[in-house]
Amino acid sequence: MFKVDLNCDLGESFGNYRIGDDENVIPLISSANIACGFHAGDHAMMEATARLCIDNNVDIGAHPGYPDKENFGRTNLDVTPEQVYDYTLTQLKALGDIVGKDKIVHIKPHGAMYNQAAKSKELSDAIVAAITDYNKNLILMALSGSQMIKSAREKGLKYASEVFADRAYEADGSLRARSLENSMITDEDLAVERVIKMVKTGKVVAYTGEEIDIEAHSVCVHGDSEKAFTFVKKLNEAFSQNDIKTVGLIEAIK
Repeated sequence: MFKVDLNCDLGESFGNYRIGDDENVIPLISSANIACGFHAGDHAMMEATARLCIDNNVDIGAHPGYPDKENFGRTNLDVTPEQVYDYTLTQLKALGDIVGKDKIVHIKPHGAMYNQAAKSKELSDAIVAAITDYNKNLILMALSGSQMIKSAREKGLKYASEVFADRAYEADGSLRARSLENSMITDEDLAVERVIKMVKTGKVVAYTGEEIDIEAHSVCVHGDSEKAFTFVKKLNEAFSQNDIKTVGLIEAIK
């Protein structure tokens, strides 16, 4: 029996802006990454999303990003490690003040912060330091094989290697930039097939055709995708057919 966590980026609506299908997606996942107000979301949305998670026995995670709602936190910024530390700690505290510090199971950086830290030791170390200073028992969810995983391991912080149902990979294991063609996997059947392969074999075919190694503790589906609900539903069906059990993140990393 294989086991894996299934996570989704949620709580990304704010004000009059509505995005995602949180109410339908949350009952079908095991972990939720809740936007903490910088790239998306706001206090009311954090509170509502957390309540949905608690009602459906779904693990709560913080999803901090850059303070850049105009670009949904997906534009690289020229930031210092000190700024990234502050961004991370501030957003952890914002969610913790709403749900309670001990209710947060994990943290997963968002968008450009996630991708820049995946390659930068300085930014990764800053994120790990902020997590450790807030709650050293949190799990850092990060791209499989990335610098964030290495930094967490070096500092003794628990980590979960994340893979993506709806993103293409480069040969070095990084995610193909959204600005490039074919960066998103829109075919649900292909996405499911790739995920099953990642979970059961630890391999994925990169955009350029090479088969590369990958570690899959958790599978992500982006909540802002129009097909998020369809992806999650089909993934659950495929898991049951392939001897894969969906578990919480704490169980997935054991």
